[in-house]
Amino acid sequence: MTRVLYLIVCGSPAAAEAGILVDLAQADGWDVCVIATPYGTRFIDVPALEAKTGHPVRSEYKLPGQPDVLPPADAMIVAPATCNTVAKWAAGISDTLALGLVVEAVGAGKPVVCVPYSTPEQINFPAVQRAIRDLAAWGVKIVDAPLGKFPWNETWATLKSGIMIE
Repeated sequence: MTRVLYLIVCGSPAAAEAGILVDLAQADGWDVCVIATPYGTRFIDVPALEAKTGHPVRSEYKLPGQPDVLPPADAMIVAPATCNTVAKWAAGISDTLALGLVVEAVGAGKPVVCVPYSTPEQINFPAVQRAIRDLAAWGVKIVDAPLGKFPWNETWATLKSGIMIE
């Protein structure tokens, strides 16, 4: 049985490299679906990711009655995760498809990895730090990401190293 990963990408220049994580997961036999926040779509090559994954890149909720076009996720990675997404997620705000999916994932106890990525000043803002602590307390695995080189390999390794391998 092939496992399904939802890669949630946010509006950050690091999102342009999301194909790296898709390649890592596919090399390990995972089916990958990319979901982008509305601003995240500005930083990714949607046609290239759709070609690589074989799935549409989703960024909006479907209308009632429309079928799901993606298989259900077994795990999720939120990378890069902007401070906006992290803070809203920890508050349970589901005003985008990406946020709705990760809020549900935590509520369902699914394995989730999050890589908060922004300037040190934004990451260190007290409400963002509280949100990161809350997400970690609720079982979300947090990967630190220094500015400069995004930790795609470490992010994938974090998911593989015990939270999903059975």
